[in-house]
Amino acid sequence: MRISNAISRRAVGSIVNYTVTESLLRPTVVRLLEWAAYHHMVERNSDNLPIEVQLDKVAMLKAMIHSAEAGFSRGLIGPMARNKLAEVFLGKIVYKPKEVRQEFVEKHGMRPPGFVLLSPTARCNLKCKGCYAGSDATRKTTLPYDVVNRILNEKVKLWGSHFTVISGGEPFMYRDNGKTLLDIFEQHLDQYFLVYTNGTLITPEVARRLGELGNVTLAISVEGFEKETDDRRGRGVFRRILKAFENLRNAGVPFGISTTAFKHNCDRIQDDGFIKFFFEEQGAMYQWIFQYMPIGRSFTLDMMVTPEQRLRMYDRTWELVRERNLFVADFWNSGTVSSGCIAAGGAYGGGYIYIDWNGTIAPCAFYPFSVHNIKDIYTDGGNLDTAVFSPLLTKIRNWQREYFDDRPNYERGNLLVPCPIRDHHRRARAVVDEVNAKPIDKDGAHALEDSAYGRGMIEYGKKVDCLSCSLWKERYLAPAREKQSA
Repeated sequence: MRISNAISRRAVGSIVNYTVTESLLRPTVVRLLEWAAYHHMVERNSDNLPIEVQLDKVAMLKAMIHSAEAGFSRGLIGPMARNKLAEVFLGKIVYKPKEVRQEFVEKHGMRPPGFVLLSPTARCNLKCKGCYAGSDATRKTTLPYDVVNRILNEKVKLWGSHFTVISGGEPFMYRDNGKTLLDIFEQHLDQYFLVYTNGTLITPEVARRLGELGNVTLAISVEGFEKETDDRRGRGVFRRILKAFENLRNAGVPFGISTTAFKHNCDRIQDDGFIKFFFEEQGAMYQWIFQYMPIGRSFTLDMMVTPEQRLRMYDRTWELVRERNLFVADFWNSGTVSSGCIAAGGAYGGGYIYIDWNGTIAPCAFYPFSVHNIKDIYTDGGNLDTAVFSPLLTKIRNWQREYFDDRPNYERGNLLVPCPIRDHHRRARAVVDEVNAKPIDKDGAHALEDSAYGRGMIEYGKKVDCLSCSLWKERYLAPAREKQSA
């Protein structure tokens, strides 16, 4: 069985490698992949989820496929990047080996997490307004290289996970024992890395090495154009980002953009001029949208997108995905694509856990509370599974199940408000108290003590739920309700 699976994975890689180099074959492959996505998600629907939820997944997968095809057609994806997309991303992440995952299911009664979000250093060369991590050049705390290596090796061994997300701090400032982030990528060529970076350290040499490795894509942070980006990140940063784009294009490294949506820029980062500049002119292949979370440096609820803006962003995001086949994902408005919150390992697996530069383990980067540290776990003889089944992460997964997974289709919880810490703040705070979780930094402690902050977050979640409830019920639940009553 294992031999046949390995042969199948190699076959998939070989077929994709061949077809992406043959421009005449790519349209056929695109149509085949679109059909396979629809067949798997909608016609088979083995997880028995609401059909409209599954159609959202298909639309996003279709946009991802078209973004990749555009990257191949425009020569934005170099030979090694193409090889690693086929060998690792398709062969080990999309077309997942079953043996390790099945062993985990049999042992623990749930699917394993899909990946780790790792912030290996707190250090950053910028000091951005509202940074969720509060990073700057003075914060030099770094996770030891041997610990990083053990985490990456363990998640493959225990979970069959070959995908890793890197954040920060600024990841490209990572240094430990003579090793850099590039050494991590080279040490783990069987994994595919998505790196969130400010882009200012992507020199021609760094881009060249990334192109040679092929197992990395970069999501570079922008807040709009020069004025908006420099206002948050510092004078001259936008021009340095444009140079990073050029370096990555020349090296054949696929990249996208990461945008933080604030009250003042949420329309700008989705308007036609913005999309045309970054996708068509600069070669970005995707856009991740993070709605500003009031945690970290000088946090304030005043910078959050309003509930009304959030619903407007929902409409625009899905317009870009469905009508223009652009891979644009909003970590709140695209909640149907992930079947809700995937923090804490995900209710039925496939989600992730967060580990920061201190080794602190949290449900996600925006849920700044913890009961475990990976270095302590290792000292005590544990492993990543010890973290996954900690009281904090287990209780969050229990909430995820109660809210969405364990309900019949016509009563599922609203996935347009999927986030416990932002949309269900009262419950998130209750979990923190129940397990005696500790803030991971002084900003988290401040938020915990600020009663006005807690009331504001609870009120915000209620307003968004109220505005989105009719859309959720009419579009997503009504077909299931009609089917149930038929």
